Amino acid sequence: MNHAEWKERERKTWSSVAEGWRRRDELLRKGAAPVTERMLELAAIAPGHRVLDIASGTGEPAISAARRVGETGRVIGTDLVEAMLVFAREKAAQAGLDNIEFHCADGEALEVAPASFDAATIRWGLMFMPDPEACLKGVHRALKPGGRLVVACWAAPERNPFVDVALQTLARYREVPRPPEGAPGIFAFADPQRLHAVLAAAGFADVSIEQMEIDVIEAEDGAAYWAVLEDLAGPVKMLVDELDQDTRAAFVRDLIETVDALQSEEVLRMRGTTWVAACLRP
Repeated sequence: MNHAEWKERERKTWSSVAEGWRRRDELLRKGAAPVTERMLELAAIAPGHRVLDIASGTGEPAISAARRVGETGRVIGTDLVEAMLVFAREKAAQAGLDNIEFHCADGEALEVAPASFDAATIRWGLMFMPDPEACLKGVHRALKPGGRLVVACWAAPERNPFVDVALQTLARYREVPRPPEGAPGIFAFADPQRLHAVLAAAGFADVSIEQMEIDVIEAEDGAAYWAVLEDLAGPVKMLVDELDQDTRAAFVRDLIETVDALQSEEVLRMRGTTWVAACLRP
Protein backbone atom coordinates (compact mmCIF):
# COMPACT_ATOMS: atom_id res chain seq x y z
CA MET A 1 0.00 0.00 0.00
CA ASN A 2 1.10 3.55 -0.61
CA HIS A 3 1.11 6.23 2.06
CA ALA A 4 -2.46 7.44 1.43
CA GLU A 5 -3.87 3.91 1.24
CA TRP A 6 -2.28 3.01 4.55
CA LYS A 7 -3.72 6.08 6.25
CA GLU A 8 -7.19 5.32 4.96
CA ARG A 9 -6.96 1.72 6.13
CA GLU A 10 -5.86 2.86 9.58
CA ARG A 11 -8.75 5.32 9.73
CA LYS A 12 -11.26 2.60 8.84
CA THR A 13 -9.68 0.03 11.15
CA TRP A 14 -9.79 2.20 14.24
CA SER A 15 -13.16 3.73 13.39
CA SER A 16 -14.57 0.19 13.39
CA VAL A 17 -13.65 -0.28 17.07
CA ALA A 18 -14.44 3.22 18.34
CA GLU A 19 -17.66 2.03 19.98
CA GLY A 20 -15.74 -0.84 21.59
CA TRP A 21 -13.27 1.63 23.06
CA ARG A 22 -16.21 3.53 24.51
CA ARG A 23 -17.56 0.34 26.13
CA ARG A 24 -14.16 -0.62 27.53
CA ASP A 25 -13.04 2.82 28.60
CA GLU A 26 -12.61 2.01 32.29
CA LEU A 27 -10.62 -1.15 31.55
CA LEU A 28 -8.41 0.79 29.12
CA ARG A 29 -7.86 3.62 31.55
CA LYS A 30 -6.96 1.26 34.40
CA GLY A 31 -4.57 -0.85 32.35
CA ALA A 32 -2.76 2.12 30.83
CA ALA A 33 -2.76 4.33 33.96
CA PRO A 34 0.81 3.49 35.08
CA VAL A 35 2.16 4.36 31.64
CA THR A 36 0.10 7.54 31.43
CA GLU A 37 1.37 8.74 34.80
CA ARG A 38 4.97 7.92 34.00
CA MET A 39 4.75 9.74 30.67
CA LEU A 40 3.39 12.88 32.32
CA GLU A 41 6.15 12.73 34.94
CA LEU A 42 8.88 12.38 32.33
CA ALA A 43 7.36 15.23 30.31
CA ALA A 44 7.63 17.40 33.45
CA ILE A 45 4.13 18.77 32.83
CA ALA A 46 3.28 21.53 35.30
CA PRO A 47 0.55 24.12 35.90
CA GLY A 48 0.37 26.69 33.11
CA HIS A 49 2.00 24.49 30.48
CA ARG A 50 0.79 24.03 26.92
CA VAL A 51 0.77 20.35 25.97
CA LEU A 52 0.37 18.64 22.58
CA ASP A 53 -0.93 15.06 22.64
CA ILE A 54 -0.82 13.11 19.36
CA ALA A 55 -2.88 9.96 18.70
CA SER A 56 -5.15 10.81 21.63
CA GLY A 57 -7.75 8.19 20.72
CA THR A 58 -10.52 8.42 23.30
CA GLY A 59 -8.68 11.07 25.29
CA GLU A 60 -5.59 9.83 27.09
CA PRO A 61 -3.09 10.97 28.14
CA ALA A 62 -4.51 14.35 27.04
CA ILE A 63 -7.24 14.47 29.71
CA SER A 64 -4.81 13.53 32.48
CA ALA A 65 -2.44 16.22 31.21
CA ALA A 66 -5.26 18.79 31.29
CA ARG A 67 -5.77 18.10 34.98
CA ARG A 68 -2.07 18.75 35.59
CA VAL A 69 -1.76 22.00 33.66
CA GLY A 70 -4.77 23.53 35.42
CA GLU A 71 -6.82 26.57 34.45
CA THR A 72 -3.79 28.54 33.25
CA GLY A 73 -2.59 25.76 30.93
CA ARG A 74 -3.89 24.30 27.69
CA VAL A 75 -3.90 20.86 26.07
CA ILE A 76 -4.41 20.15 22.37
CA GLY A 77 -5.18 16.54 21.47
CA THR A 78 -5.16 15.19 17.92
CA ASP A 79 -6.11 11.89 16.31
CA LEU A 80 -6.67 10.55 12.81
CA VAL A 81 -10.07 9.09 13.77
CA GLU A 82 -12.95 11.47 14.47
CA ALA A 83 -15.10 8.66 15.93
CA MET A 84 -12.57 8.25 18.76
CA LEU A 85 -12.42 11.97 19.46
CA VAL A 86 -16.20 12.26 19.84
CA PHE A 87 -15.92 10.23 23.04
CA ALA A 88 -12.78 12.08 24.13
CA ARG A 89 -14.66 15.38 23.96
CA GLU A 90 -17.57 13.91 25.92
CA LYS A 91 -15.25 12.71 28.68
CA ALA A 92 -13.49 16.06 28.91
CA ALA A 93 -16.83 17.85 29.16
CA GLN A 94 -18.06 15.44 31.84
CA ALA A 95 -14.89 16.11 33.81
CA GLY A 96 -15.54 19.85 33.62
CA LEU A 97 -12.30 20.52 31.74
CA ASP A 98 -12.44 23.64 29.58
CA ASN A 99 -8.67 23.82 29.06
CA ILE A 100 -8.55 21.04 26.46
CA GLU A 101 -9.61 20.65 22.85
CA PHE A 102 -9.44 17.78 20.38
CA HIS A 103 -8.87 18.02 16.63
CA CYS A 104 -9.10 15.34 13.97
CA ALA A 105 -5.71 15.70 12.29
CA ASP A 106 -2.90 13.71 10.72
CA GLY A 107 -0.03 13.43 13.19
CA GLU A 108 2.45 13.48 10.31
CA ALA A 109 1.20 16.87 9.11
CA LEU A 110 0.76 18.98 12.23
CA GLU A 111 -0.58 22.49 11.76
CA VAL A 112 0.41 24.25 14.97
CA ALA A 113 2.42 27.35 15.69
CA PRO A 114 6.19 26.82 15.98
CA ALA A 115 7.68 26.81 19.49
CA SER A 116 4.24 27.04 21.08
CA PHE A 117 4.19 23.96 23.39
CA ASP A 118 6.07 23.12 26.57
CA ALA A 119 5.63 19.34 26.22
CA ALA A 120 4.27 16.67 23.89
CA THR A 121 3.14 13.07 24.30
CA ILE A 122 2.46 10.20 21.89
CA ARG A 123 1.12 7.07 23.60
CA TRP A 124 1.02 3.99 21.37
CA GLY A 125 0.41 5.93 18.17
CA LEU A 126 3.80 6.49 16.55
CA MET A 127 4.08 2.79 15.58
CA PHE A 128 1.15 3.03 13.17
CA MET A 129 2.53 5.97 11.19
CA PRO A 130 4.12 5.20 7.81
CA ASP A 131 6.43 8.22 8.21
CA PRO A 132 7.08 8.55 11.96
CA GLU A 133 10.02 10.89 11.43
CA ALA A 134 7.68 13.41 9.77
CA CYS A 135 5.54 13.37 12.89
CA LEU A 136 8.54 13.76 15.18
CA LYS A 137 9.98 16.63 13.15
CA GLY A 138 6.60 18.35 13.40
CA VAL A 139 6.63 17.90 17.17
CA HIS A 140 10.19 19.24 17.28
CA ARG A 141 9.02 22.41 15.51
CA ALA A 142 5.99 22.72 17.81
CA LEU A 143 8.00 22.53 21.04
CA LYS A 144 9.73 25.42 22.70
CA PRO A 145 13.48 25.07 23.24
CA GLY A 146 13.83 22.88 26.30
CA GLY A 147 10.41 21.31 25.72
CA ARG A 148 10.10 17.60 26.34
CA LEU A 149 8.60 14.80 24.24
CA VAL A 150 7.60 11.43 25.70
CA VAL A 151 6.64 8.49 23.47
CA ALA A 152 5.33 5.02 24.34
CA CYS A 153 5.70 2.10 21.89
CA TRP A 154 5.15 -1.63 22.42
CA ALA A 155 8.15 -3.94 22.80
CA ALA A 156 8.57 -7.27 20.97
CA PRO A 157 5.58 -9.58 20.35
CA GLU A 158 6.77 -12.28 22.76
CA ARG A 159 6.80 -9.67 25.52
CA ASN A 160 3.22 -8.69 24.81
CA PRO A 161 1.03 -11.76 25.32
CA PHE A 162 -2.05 -9.54 25.63
CA VAL A 163 -2.12 -9.48 21.82
CA ASP A 164 0.52 -11.98 20.70
CA VAL A 165 -1.39 -14.99 22.08
CA ALA A 166 -4.25 -14.08 19.76
CA LEU A 167 -1.93 -13.55 16.79
CA GLN A 168 -0.11 -16.84 17.37
CA THR A 169 -3.44 -18.67 17.58
CA LEU A 170 -4.77 -16.90 14.50
CA ALA A 171 -1.69 -17.99 12.55
CA ARG A 172 -3.03 -21.55 12.73
CA TYR A 173 -6.06 -20.48 10.68
CA ARG A 174 -4.70 -17.93 8.24
CA GLU A 175 -1.57 -16.11 7.24
CA VAL A 176 -0.87 -13.30 9.69
CA PRO A 177 1.11 -10.55 7.95
CA ARG A 178 4.35 -9.65 9.68
CA PRO A 179 5.34 -6.20 8.40
CA PRO A 180 8.94 -5.91 7.25
CA GLU A 181 11.38 -4.02 9.42
CA GLY A 182 10.59 -0.32 9.41
CA ALA A 183 6.99 -0.79 8.25
CA PRO A 184 4.15 0.60 10.38
CA GLY A 185 2.34 -1.68 12.80
CA ILE A 186 1.90 -2.43 16.49
CA PHE A 187 5.47 -3.73 16.82
CA ALA A 188 7.19 -1.25 14.51
CA PHE A 189 9.36 0.00 17.39
CA ALA A 190 9.87 -3.31 19.15
CA ASP A 191 13.61 -2.59 18.82
CA PRO A 192 14.38 0.28 21.24
CA GLN A 193 17.47 1.17 19.19
CA ARG A 194 15.23 2.04 16.25
CA LEU A 195 13.08 4.20 18.51
CA HIS A 196 16.20 5.97 19.81
CA ALA A 197 17.46 6.49 16.27
CA VAL A 198 14.26 8.00 14.88
CA LEU A 199 14.02 10.42 17.81
CA ALA A 200 17.62 11.51 17.33
CA ALA A 201 17.13 11.87 13.58
CA ALA A 202 14.24 14.25 14.21
CA GLY A 203 16.56 16.51 16.21
CA PHE A 204 15.84 15.47 19.79
CA ALA A 205 18.56 15.23 22.42
CA ASP A 206 19.04 13.48 25.77
CA VAL A 207 17.06 10.47 24.58
CA SER A 208 16.42 7.91 27.33
CA ILE A 209 14.32 4.77 27.05
CA GLU A 210 12.90 2.66 29.86
CA GLN A 211 10.56 -0.31 29.86
CA MET A 212 7.33 -0.83 31.76
CA GLU A 213 5.33 -4.03 32.22
CA ILE A 214 1.62 -3.64 32.85
CA ASP A 215 -1.59 -5.64 33.04
CA VAL A 216 -3.05 -4.47 29.75
CA ILE A 217 -6.23 -6.56 29.97
CA GLU A 218 -7.90 -7.99 33.06
CA ALA A 219 -10.77 -10.39 32.39
CA GLU A 220 -12.69 -13.22 34.02
CA ASP A 221 -11.57 -15.92 31.58
CA GLY A 222 -10.65 -16.66 27.98
CA ALA A 223 -14.11 -15.86 26.64
CA ALA A 224 -14.13 -12.48 28.38
CA TYR A 225 -10.60 -11.81 27.10
CA TRP A 226 -11.68 -12.41 23.49
CA ALA A 227 -14.71 -10.14 23.93
CA VAL A 228 -12.40 -7.38 25.13
CA LEU A 229 -9.85 -7.92 22.38
CA GLU A 230 -12.56 -7.90 19.72
CA ASP A 231 -13.74 -4.54 21.05
CA LEU A 232 -10.29 -2.95 21.23
CA ALA A 233 -7.76 -4.49 18.84
CA GLY A 234 -8.69 -3.06 15.46
CA PRO A 235 -5.93 -4.75 13.44
CA VAL A 236 -6.67 -8.17 15.00
CA LYS A 237 -10.41 -7.77 14.49
CA MET A 238 -9.84 -6.89 10.84
CA LEU A 239 -7.89 -10.13 10.25
CA VAL A 240 -10.42 -12.28 12.11
CA ASP A 241 -13.36 -10.73 10.27
CA GLU A 242 -11.84 -11.89 6.96
CA LEU A 243 -12.28 -15.55 8.00
CA ASP A 244 -15.31 -17.52 6.88
CA GLN A 245 -17.91 -18.24 9.56
CA ASP A 246 -16.79 -21.79 10.41
CA THR A 247 -13.09 -20.93 10.50
CA ARG A 248 -13.78 -17.89 12.64
CA ALA A 249 -15.75 -19.98 15.13
CA ALA A 250 -12.94 -22.56 15.28
CA PHE A 251 -10.36 -19.83 15.90
CA VAL A 252 -12.40 -18.28 18.72
CA ARG A 253 -12.84 -21.68 20.42
CA ASP A 254 -9.13 -22.37 20.11
CA LEU A 255 -8.15 -18.95 21.48
CA ILE A 256 -10.49 -19.25 24.46
CA GLU A 257 -9.09 -22.69 25.33
CA THR A 258 -5.52 -21.42 24.92
CA VAL A 259 -6.07 -18.43 27.17
CA ASP A 260 -8.02 -20.40 29.78
CA ALA A 261 -4.99 -22.70 30.08
CA LEU A 262 -2.88 -19.65 30.99
CA GLN A 263 -5.12 -18.56 33.86
CA SER A 264 -3.59 -19.25 37.27
CA GLU A 265 -5.70 -17.05 39.54
CA GLU A 266 -9.25 -15.80 39.79
CA VAL A 267 -8.61 -12.83 37.50
CA LEU A 268 -6.96 -13.40 34.13
CA ARG A 269 -4.18 -10.86 33.62
CA MET A 270 -2.80 -10.43 30.10
CA ARG A 271 0.50 -8.61 30.33
CA GLY A 272 2.29 -6.21 28.05
CA THR A 273 5.68 -4.49 27.90
CA THR A 274 6.09 -1.01 26.52
CA TRP A 275 9.04 1.26 25.89
CA VAL A 276 8.72 4.77 27.28
CA ALA A 277 11.13 7.17 25.60
CA ALA A 278 11.80 10.70 26.86
CA CYS A 279 13.78 13.37 25.04
CA LEU A 280 14.40 17.08 24.82
CA ARG A 281 14.21 19.72 22.12
CA PRO A 282 17.56 21.53 22.41
